[in-house]
Amino acid sequence: MRAFATLTASILAGLVFGIGLAISGMTNPSKVLNFLDFAAIPTGGWDPTLGVVFGTVLAIMFLAYAIQRRTRQPLLEREYHLPTCNRIDAPLLSGAVLFGIGWGLVGLCPGPAIAAVPLAGHGTASLAVFLAALLAGVVLAMVVKARPWADAQPA
Repeated sequence: MRAFATLTASILAGLVFGIGLAISGMTNPSKVLNFLDFAAIPTGGWDPTLGVVFGTVLAIMFLAYAIQRRTRQPLLEREYHLPTCNRIDAPLLSGAVLFGIGWGLVGLCPGPAIAAVPLAGHGTASLAVFLAALLAGVVLAMVVKARPWADAQPA
């Protein structure tokens, strides 16, 4: 029963997240690209919407962490599953750089891209290419992380 409740809560959270992205316009790559175009500030072409979304998310997460610190266990699990690693290392930095480059070039990141699929109507080539590249990147990351060649003995 607990697993069903957790799955249901996860699906509902994903739906709320996707709907929020759609309502805020974050599934539209031009919204993100217009936020990242600081040169457009003097001309009035800069779009601060993404900053408002970031601020809202930070406020909500601040509250969520405050609640988490005051409770012994989550509502639907036996314990909290918090990250144990707090190092800034090469995989973290390289992933952040690749994410930032991709986001800046295309204006999409995984959440908004997936949320944009039902909104695409006939579909767009750039969204399909992005999702294919996302899937390829996930598979590549899994292969690199598993490093099957690391255990190979020289012949």
